Amino acid sequence: MGNRGMEDLIPLINKLQDAFSSIGQSCNLDLPQIAVVGGQSAGKSSVLENFVGRDFLPRGSGIVTRRPLILQLVNNKAEYAEFLHCKGKKFVDFDEVRTEIESETDRITGSNKGISPIPINLRVYSPHVLNLTLIDLPGMTKVAVGDQPADIEHQIRDMLMQFITKESCLILAVTPANTDLANSDALKIAKEVDPQGLRTIGVITKLDLMDEGTDAKDILENKLLPLRRGYIGVVNRSQKDIDGKKDIRAALAAERKFFLSHPAYRHMAERMGTPHLQKTLNQQLTNHIRDTLPGLRSKLQSQLLSLEKEVEEYKNFRPDDPTRKTKALLQMVQQFGVDFEKCIEGSGDQVDTNELSGGAKINRIFHERFPFELVKIVFDEKELRREISHAIKNVHGVRTGLFTPDLAFEAIVKKQIIKLKTPCLKCIDLVIQELINTVRQCTNKLNSYPRLREETERIVTTHVREREGKTKDQVLLLIDIELSYINTNHEDFIGFANAQQRNTAANKKRAIPNQVIRKGWLTIHISIMKGGSKEYWFVLTAESLSWYKDEEEKEKKYMLPLDNLKIRDVEKGFMSTKHVFAIFNTEQRNVYKDLRQVELACDSQEDVDSWKASFLRAGVYPEKDQTENEEAAPADTFSMDPQLERQVETIRNLVDSYIGIINKSIRDLVPKTIMHLMINSAKDFIHSELLAYLYSSGDQNSLMEESADQAQRRDEMLRMYHALKEALLIIGDISANTISTPVPPPVNDHWIQEAR
Repeated sequence: MGNRGMEDLIPLINKLQDAFSSIGQSCNLDLPQIAVVGGQSAGKSSVLENFVGRDFLPRGSGIVTRRPLILQLVNNKAEYAEFLHCKGKKFVDFDEVRTEIESETDRITGSNKGISPIPINLRVYSPHVLNLTLIDLPGMTKVAVGDQPADIEHQIRDMLMQFITKESCLILAVTPANTDLANSDALKIAKEVDPQGLRTIGVITKLDLMDEGTDAKDILENKLLPLRRGYIGVVNRSQKDIDGKKDIRAALAAERKFFLSHPAYRHMAERMGTPHLQKTLNQQLTNHIRDTLPGLRSKLQSQLLSLEKEVEEYKNFRPDDPTRKTKALLQMVQQFGVDFEKCIEGSGDQVDTNELSGGAKINRIFHERFPFELVKIVFDEKELRREISHAIKNVHGVRTGLFTPDLAFEAIVKKQIIKLKTPCLKCIDLVIQELINTVRQCTNKLNSYPRLREETERIVTTHVREREGKTKDQVLLLIDIELSYINTNHEDFIGFANAQQRNTAANKKRAIPNQVIRKGWLTIHISIMKGGSKEYWFVLTAESLSWYKDEEEKEKKYMLPLDNLKIRDVEKGFMSTKHVFAIFNTEQRNVYKDLRQVELACDSQEDVDSWKASFLRAGVYPEKDQTENEEAAPADTFSMDPQLERQVETIRNLVDSYIGIINKSIRDLVPKTIMHLMINSAKDFIHSELLAYLYSSGDQNSLMEESADQAQRRDEMLRMYHALKEALLIIGDISANTISTPVPPPVNDHWIQEAR
C-alpha cells in the first residue's frame, strides 16, 4: 500500500456512500463494497466483530441480522461509532451501539422476525481497524420461524441478490468448517452471480470445532474445491467465550496460537486468521475500487452534467434576497402567461399526446358539442306541429281562417328562438370549466411557491367568473336581438310562396353523396348470446354507415343506409367502462340482423359527443323524448282537416327555414362572443394586469415563500452536486497517484464445478 492516494480510496467511497444514503437513491451509483453472505449462524457477525475488536452486533438464535448493516471501518486515533440516522451523536460504549442497531431494526421491521432491505449505516473509527466497507446481510435460511413470512427464504435471497449481483460488489462467502463445503449456500449463491470467481473470497470459520482427526488443510491450501481468490481460515469466539465476556483481543491471540500450534495449519499460519483477512480485504477492496474507478468517474460525470442545469439557479441562492424574489415573481408570472397562451392557441413544443386540453377542448365545444345541443332543441317534429296547429287555431279564434296567418309563424319562431338560450349558456359554462382547468394546469409550474400559485389561481379564476356574467349577458342579448325583429326579407328565407310548394322531406339538405364524414373505431354492443361485443372500423358517409374488420377497409362487415335513422342515448352499464349511444330506425324496422337498434360504444363521453356531431352532419338527428308529448297530446291534434294540415305544413317549412338562418347566425356568433369577451380578455388580463393584482394582494415576501418540498429538493440537489464534485476531485487525485500500481495476478482462475 503506502500510497496516500490508495489510502484515500476507501474513505472516498465511504463519503460517497454517506452522501448518497442521506440524499436517497436518486444517484444510482454502484459503489464498490464487500457483502458478507453465509448461512445462519455461520459466524458472519463474529468475523465483523473481530475486525473491530469490540462486541457491538446483536446476537441470538435464528435470524438476528434482519436489515443490511453497512459497516464502514475507518482507521483513526480515537475509538467511537456513528450512525447515519443519528447524525452528530458519537457512541463510545459499544453496548449502546448494539442496542441502537436492535431498536433501529425493530423500527422498520417490527419486533417479529421480519426483514427489510433498508440498510443501517454504521461507521466505526478505531486505531485497530484498516479502512474497510462491509455489508452484513441476513443469514440464508430454509425454514420460516415464528411470525416470519412463509417466503422468508426468497425474501432473504432477493435482498442478497440486490447487493451481490452488482459488478462493483466483492462477495465474502462465509462457511463453517464443520459443514459440507460443497453444499455451502454462500458459495452456491456467489457462483451464481460470479461464475468466474473474480469477486468471491472464501472464509472458513469454526476450524476449532471440526471433528477430531479431521482438518480443512486441503481447502485452505485451495486444492480441494478451489476458489480463484482462495480461502482464509478464522477462529471466532465460542458461545461460551461470548457469554463469559472473553475479550476479543485475547480471542485474537488465541486464534493466532491455534494456527501456529495446529500441525495441519502451522505452515500457513501467516496466511490465516482475522488480521490477515482484514489486510487481504483492505487490499482487495482497494484494488477493486481502483479497477472500477474509470467507470465510476464517467458515471459521476454524467450525473454531474444532468444536475448542472438545475443547480445553476441554486448556486448563488439566498432565500431572503428581495431582488431574487422580485425576479422570480416576474419570471413566474411571465411564464404562466406564455403557458396559458400556448394551451389556448396551441403550440408545437411540449404537446400533450394523451388527451385533448385547453384550446383543442374549447374548439370541440364550439364545433361539435354546441351545434349538437342546438340541433337537439330545434328538431322536435311532433311537438312543433302540435304547437303550430294550436297557434293557427288561436290566431283565428272563433272564425275559421282561410289564409295561413303570419302571426302564428312569428309566435312559433319566437318560441323556438327562446329555446336557444339554454344551449348557448351551457356552451359558456363548458368553456369556463375548461378555462379554469387550463389555469389550474398552468399554475402547476408555480408549485415551488404555494402561496403564489394559490393567489394566481384565485385572481385569474375570479376574473374569468367576472367575465362569465358579461359574456352570458352578451349572448342573451344576441338572442333578444333576434327576437326583436323577425326578418322575413332575409336572402336565405324561402318565403310563403316557396313554403307552400316545399315538402319536408325535400327540405332536408344532405351533404354531397359518398362524402366521407368520419372514420374511427367503435365497439358494437351485442349480448353474449348473440356473439358478444366486438370492435370494428366504422366509416360514416353522407348516405351510409359501414363497418369493416380493420382500418385497411378490405373486409366489409355491413353497410347501413342512413334513411330514417335516429340517435338515442343509452345508459352506461353497471360494470362497463365504455360510453354508449344507439342508432335505430324510426319506422320500427330492424337495423342490423334481428336488432331494432345498434348500440355503439366509445372509450369516453367526448368521443360519443364527437360521433354524434358527425352523425348530425350526415343528417342523422337525435331522438326527442316523446313521453311528454304522448301524455299531453289530445286526440284532436292528429285529426286535422286538410286545410289546417296545409297551413301547418307551410308554417312548419317557414319555421324550418327561418330557424336554420338563426341557427347559422348563433352558431357563428356565440363562439366569437365567447372568444372576445372571455378567452381573449383572460389572456390580456394575465399579460397586463395579473402582476399588479398580485402586488396588491399582500406582502411579496409571503407570496414568494418557498414550499418545504422545494427547499428540501434544493438542499438535496446542492448536497448531491457538491458530493459529486468532491468525489470527482478525489478520484482525479487518486488516479494520478496510482496509475502505475500493478494489477495483482489472480490466485487461481479455476472454480471446480462440484461447488454448485
